[in-house]
Amino acid sequence: MGKDFLFLSESVTEGHPDKLCDQISDAIVDHFLQQDQFSRIRAECAVFTNIVFIAARFDSSANVDFPNLARHIISQVGYDRGPFTANTCSILTSLKEIKYERKYIDERELTDEQIDNIPVYNQATVIGFACNQTASFMPLPVWLANKLARRLASVRIQRLLTYLEPDGKTQVGVEYKNGNPYRIHSITLIASQFNSEREGGPDAKKLYHDMIEYVINPAFQDEDIKPDEITKIYVNPKGTLLLGGPFVHSGLTGRKTAIDTYGEYARHGGSALSGKDPLRIDRIGAYAARYAAKNIVASGIAKECEVQISYSAGLSAPASIKVETFGTGIISDDKIKEMLEKYFEFRLAGIIKKFNLRFLPSILKGGFYRKIAAYGHVGRMDIGLPWERTDMVEILKGEL
Repeated sequence: MGKDFLFLSESVTEGHPDKLCDQISDAIVDHFLQQDQFSRIRAECAVFTNIVFIAARFDSSANVDFPNLARHIISQVGYDRGPFTANTCSILTSLKEIKYERKYIDERELTDEQIDNIPVYNQATVIGFACNQTASFMPLPVWLANKLARRLASVRIQRLLTYLEPDGKTQVGVEYKNGNPYRIHSITLIASQFNSEREGGPDAKKLYHDMIEYVINPAFQDEDIKPDEITKIYVNPKGTLLLGGPFVHSGLTGRKTAIDTYGEYARHGGSALSGKDPLRIDRIGAYAARYAAKNIVASGIAKECEVQISYSAGLSAPASIKVETFGTGIISDDKIKEMLEKYFEFRLAGIIKKFNLRFLPSILKGGFYRKIAAYGHVGRMDIGLPWERTDMVEILKGEL
């Protein structure tokens, strides 16, 4: 990118069909790990009209009622009226129990030598990113898009606007000058509603003003950069969106990876993050890469940092690690790479041990993985994610 540019990122609410699928898939992962911390599970979901399809393969002693769990998530998300509800949808499953060569290893008890002898099971390239644009060390466009999406959902849940349905989308355009966020160029909100204007729902003018009063203004209240008098604001630019959700458009697990990560401001590995147990390096490796990049930026070593890690099946350690600071580092990228290799854990078993990934679903009330299936797997300041800690800052500063 040049130093002066415009960048846009989008987000969606938990009622968007893709996010509904992600939440069902990760709720399945939670339920397996809550009963059997050594479960192997891969779950995917698809929804459209009134049909939910779940495909899963697993090796576990756990007993999970897939249809009942899916209906519970659908109900929690808020689909309780209209043609698609937890009670009226049809749920189809394709389940296969596969007997892996499962080793019941508690990574918390492993020595460094033992960790080095546990290979990854699939090849993957994962990417972590951080920048100093926000307190969460995330790019401002995706941070704001997620914030607006959360606020849109909160307004519905609190029944501040009773006509809102669970499905929603947000987009924020940010103008950059000299590489730094400068102003809000545009905001787009797409909000589904239960009734048309003819049936007592809001007309376009009321919806527009409601979105500004209840969603946009509160979301930007604590932000340094706010919409100005020439910021373009669009609300349902394609017209009224009745009901929304699976009744209108389909959903699929893993289709919103950009929203899960950096809003396309930075690269991501491309693999779906949801629906996978912790032995999948394409999931947890992305968290380890984010942890490394965030600590680099938080330590002041660089204003932006991308950490790319490539894994080869059969090896415990990464086949390669690449660091890119886009000219913002106070030391060379090669030196930063050496620091990461010295102090950070990128091996499969080591990541599981570091972040306690097998046991978090049992420790946290209501599970763990389902909570990060909407509004971002990274950059969250509301959950206390282990890979969002900046506990390596002082160690890194000591190397300067």
